[in-house]
Amino acid sequence: MKIRRILATAVAAAVTTPVVFLSAAPAFADTKPTAPQSQKPTSHEDDIDDEMPSIEELKAAVAVAQKAYDEAVADLAAAKADLKVLDKADHPLQAKISDATKAVDAAAAAKTAADDKLAKAVQAEKDVLAKPDATEQEKADAAAAVTTAKTAAAEAATLKKTADDEAVKAFKALFDAKEAATRVVKLAEKVEKTTKRELADAKEELKFAEEIAGECKEDDALEIALSGPKTVTAGKPAVFSLRVTNTSDRTLDVVDAFANAVRLPAPDEEVDEETVLAGRLIPIEWSSPDVLEWTPITDKYESIEVGKLAKGASYDVKLRITVDAKAPAGRGVAFAYAEYENKDGSCGIGSDYPDADFAIVAADKGDKPTPTPSTSTPTPAPSATAGNGTTSQQGGSSRTPVNGTLAATGANDTLPLGLAAAGAVALGAGALVVARRRKAGADA
Repeated sequence: MKIRRILATAVAAAVTTPVVFLSAAPAFADTKPTAPQSQKPTSHEDDIDDEMPSIEELKAAVAVAQKAYDEAVADLAAAKADLKVLDKADHPLQAKISDATKAVDAAAAAKTAADDKLAKAVQAEKDVLAKPDATEQEKADAAAAVTTAKTAAAEAATLKKTADDEAVKAFKALFDAKEAATRVVKLAEKVEKTTKRELADAKEELKFAEEIAGECKEDDALEIALSGPKTVTAGKPAVFSLRVTNTSDRTLDVVDAFANAVRLPAPDEEVDEETVLAGRLIPIEWSSPDVLEWTPITDKYESIEVGKLAKGASYDVKLRITVDAKAPAGRGVAFAYAEYENKDGSCGIGSDYPDADFAIVAADKGDKPTPTPSTSTPTPAPSATAGNGTTSQQGGSSRTPVNGTLAATGANDTLPLGLAAAGAVALGAGALVVARRRKAGADA
């Protein structure tokens, strides 16, 4: 099974399976948040990983696909050659047509001569009969000549028809041969096209696998907590809370968080790896104690800058999502993950993929969408929580967990991985969330 198909299956499961809505969460402007239920969402991610082919298997698949493609190319060339050779003069079918054409020409000439003789014999008989003094013998001889000419003309006509029939057969044999050869060429072209696509897919899967097999591995150094309101009204912003916690035994030099939100398809909608989700993305903005302005998350500026995060410290971020005012009622989900890189070159991707599920309430026709504040207008900074006194260099970070809960997964175990994948694909980032790899910078 292809890697991308595996993840697309997770996407399909994620966006078509009901999940339990999250409880509401307070805004950052509130006082120190209370502790959340910190259970980690379960998923079938391990099961998916178990199905992932190894690099060696993918290389073998590429080799098999390459061989099949090479054979298809050779078969296509041979099929085209077989079709082309039918036009050569020395081909047996062409030679048969040539002989048949000559026979037709000879038979036609013989028939013309026989017809001429018959016409002359008939005219001679008429001339004899027109003579007043013609003898009976002359009349008999003239009649016999007509009979002989008619017999010769009939035989010539039969030979001409036989020659024509043989020529038709010869041409039909060549036509049928060309038709058969053309079908073989078309079939070979289809096989060549299919094997070419399969080779490209195999190479892409290998490249994808090699990318996600880079130095940055998934680990549990970062814990993510995400919570938000149970309902969001279309056209009106809603604020969610995101907390990133360093659970490793060392300071992480550069930490970035990532978040996306999408409107989920209706239960009866078909969703597969070909489904285009870009139109379902919900715009997200973020702010933090260090970045007071609402900053949009885009495919170009997609990271939430957490910065250095001390051992055991946390960092709080506000996420503001605004569902399109014209969006119908339905369901949506926000999801997040984080990654880090250190000055020594080590890096990693958090194994948490929390999601916050919510109901979308359609805007009333009489309502006007709440205007989105300008990014140049600063928002009040959330209160920096001291926790147990251990903070990172970024303000507002602490070990105090954010209020709310991680998304309860219910029957939808694949939701975190699936929607992370869907979001990355929809953004056109060129890779799924689990494929993101960043090279550590010495001066980062």
